[in-house]
Amino acid sequence: MARTDWISLTTDYGVSDGFVAAVHGTIARLRPTARVIDVTHLVPPGDVRRGAAVLAQTVPHLPYAVHVGVVDPGVGTARRGIALVTPGGLLVGPDNGLLLAAAAALGGIGAAVELTEPSWLAPQVSRTFHGRDVFAPVAARLAGGEPAADAGPAVDPAALVRLPPPVLRREAGGFTAEVLTVDHFGNVQLAAAPALLDEVPDRPLVAGRPAVRGRTFGDAPTGRLVLLVDSAGLVAVAVNGGRAADLLGVAPGDLVTVTGLDAG
Repeated sequence: MARTDWISLTTDYGVSDGFVAAVHGTIARLRPTARVIDVTHLVPPGDVRRGAAVLAQTVPHLPYAVHVGVVDPGVGTARRGIALVTPGGLLVGPDNGLLLAAAAALGGIGAAVELTEPSWLAPQVSRTFHGRDVFAPVAARLAGGEPAADAGPAVDPAALVRLPPPVLRREAGGFTAEVLTVDHFGNVQLAAAPALLDEVPDRPLVAGRPAVRGRTFGDAPTGRLVLLVDSAGLVAVAVNGGRAADLLGVAPGDLVTVTGLDAG
C-alpha cells in the first residue's frame, strides 16, 4: 500500500464541540507527519446523501490521500466500518452508502475490507464515537503504508450498502430531478446531467418560474433564475445575486421540474 502524507476529513460533527479536535489528535499521535485537509464538518447531522455528494465532488481535486468520511447515524449498531481501496486513494468510514460515489470518482473499488482487527483500533472503542476510535486510527495506519487487508476481512464490493438512486425522469420538453445539494450560496444542484439541458428551450420554467439558460450567474438579470452546469458537472439552478433555494422553497430530496416557456 502506498504511503501518503495526506488525510482528508468530511463529517457532520460541527465546530462547536471537541469532536474534530479529537479526531485530529488521534491522527497526530499515530502519524505525526500526516497533513490533514478538513473538507467540511458542517454536513447536516445524519444527512448521508449530502455527505456523499460533498465527498464525491471534492476528492478528485485532492492529492492521493486517505479520505475519512463520518456521517454515521447508525454508529454503534450492526453497520460495518469499512475501508475501500481505489486507484486514486483510500476511503474509510461507515458502510451506509457514504463512500461509494467518492470511490467511483477515484476510479472504482479495487478492494474493500471490514474494520475488525483490534490492534488497528483504539484500545477502548466508544459505541458513539467511531470517528475517533475506529476511522482515525485506521486512516493513520493506511497513510503510513500498512495494507488495508490487515485491517480486517475482505468484503464483496457488491454487498456494500448503497444509497437509493436520486429521482430523475424525462418530461415533455424537459425533466424532473431530485435536489441533490444546496450549497452555502443557496444554489440548487439537481440530479441531472448537462446533456438534459439540450432538451430544454432557452426560456425554461423552473418549478413554474421563468428562468434563463446560461453558463454563469451573471447571464441572468439580477434577481432572476439561471439554469447552468455547476463546477461538479451537474445541472444547477441559481439566482444572480440571490438564493435559488429560498426563491424556489426547496431542500435536498425535493423534486424540481424544468420545462419550456412558450414565447409570448
